[in-house]
Amino acid sequence: MFEIVKEDIQTVFAKDPAAKTLWEVLFCYPGLHALWLHRIAHFLWQHKLLFLGRLLSHINRLLTGIEIHPGAKVGRRFFIDHGMGVVIGETTEIGDDVLMYAGVVLGGTSLEKKKRHPTIGNNVVIGTGATVLGPITLGDNAKIGSGAVVIKPVPPGATVVGVPARIAGPKEPRGPETDLEHGRLPDPMLKAISEVLDRQSKLEERVRELETVLPTAVPLALPMEEARMVPLTRGGKMETQIRGALKEVLDPEVGINVVDLGLVKEIVVNGGAVEVRMVLTTPACPLIGYLVEQVRRKARSVDGVETVEVTILDEPWSWERFVNQTAK
Repeated sequence: MFEIVKEDIQTVFAKDPAAKTLWEVLFCYPGLHALWLHRIAHFLWQHKLLFLGRLLSHINRLLTGIEIHPGAKVGRRFFIDHGMGVVIGETTEIGDDVLMYAGVVLGGTSLEKKKRHPTIGNNVVIGTGATVLGPITLGDNAKIGSGAVVIKPVPPGATVVGVPARIAGPKEPRGPETDLEHGRLPDPMLKAISEVLDRQSKLEERVRELETVLPTAVPLALPMEEARMVPLTRGGKMETQIRGALKEVLDPEVGINVVDLGLVKEIVVNGGAVEVRMVLTTPACPLIGYLVEQVRRKARSVDGVETVEVTILDEPWSWERFVNQTAK
């Protein structure tokens, strides 16, 4: 018993960088107190002292804000950080080295007296406010994003986010170390939209190529697209015309055109060759391929432009600067 208590304390220091002293851990960590009280309640429950076990779990809830049914099975080195609002149901099974944050619910989805709560594998991280429902299994080394609602089994090593939760990361084991960067999660919906937009951009480019080889007597260009074609005034105004055409390109994350956002830093014209130098609202823009293709396509829509090269500059973009410019 002493070895288990010592291991629990060491787990707090290993999984919470805010833990400074032994006395702080012993007296100021409700997740640790809830775990110790649950072990006693679970012992009573296993020995058919159901009322006493349930009563102790209720007292545990009043003292710590964490509700763990005495029938739940908890593995070693389990740590609940902060913990307020955590609910763990009766038939829940939790493996070793699991890290859980405040507001997590491991709930059931049946009124039948059978296995109706989740089974959590080893080395799983469950983010703040996540909800896992039903007798499903979260595989070893899985990572559940904050606020996710998990209703389907999660493969080992996978990262899931969203409502309902979808796999957003590779199914690769993270290893024995606990990954505390649970705020850095991919967005599967944004990735899917990016792929659709990339495909759309390629199809539009293909239609444009087909229009150029068809006889001019067959007007296949869309009226809206024709309206967006900016006629070029010969005599040094190509940059202005290109900048006007680029106002049709919206930044997919902000929803404002790239010119007004200040993303287009410079347009270099050399005969029919054009280079557009621009920055991104965020270095990790997931729709960069779509954005670049749209800039290239719109610039080529200007009469006289033959080739377009888009260069992404390694410069920061400032939202505050954009707001200040807009205010002026």
